[in-house]
Amino acid sequence: MELKQVILVRSDLKLSPGKLAVQVAHAAVLCTLKSDKILINDWNSRGSKKVVLKVKNEAELYKFKNEADQMGLKSYLVTDAGRTEIAPGTETCLAIGPDQEEKINRLTGKLDML
Repeated sequence: MELKQVILVRSDLKLSPGKLAVQVAHAAVLCTLKSDKILINDWNSRGSKKVVLKVKNEAELYKFKNEADQMGLKSYLVTDAGRTEIAPGTETCLAIGPDQEEKINRLTGKLDML
C-alpha cells in the first residue's frame, strides 16, 4: 500500500514563495499530528511522500475539505494570522493525509501540481 499526503494551495492568493512555503509547512505538520501514529510511522518509513497541488480559490478549497471529511480522510485547513501578506482569517491551504495514495487520488487526482 502506497501512502502520501497532499497539500492544496489557493492559486488566487498569489503568495510570495516564502509565505507559500510556510503555509504548506504548517498544513503538512499539523495534519500529520492529527493522523494515526501507526500510519505516520509507515508513511515515514516509505519516504513521507508529499505532493503540492493548486486549487482556484477559497470555495474550491472548502469543497475538497468537505469531500475529504466525507471520505474519512484526516485534513487540516490553514487559517493565516494576517501578520504579513494577507488579511487575518484567510484560509490559504489544506493538507490531506497521510493516507492511502489511491484513496487520496480519488479525491485530488485531477488537480494540477503547483
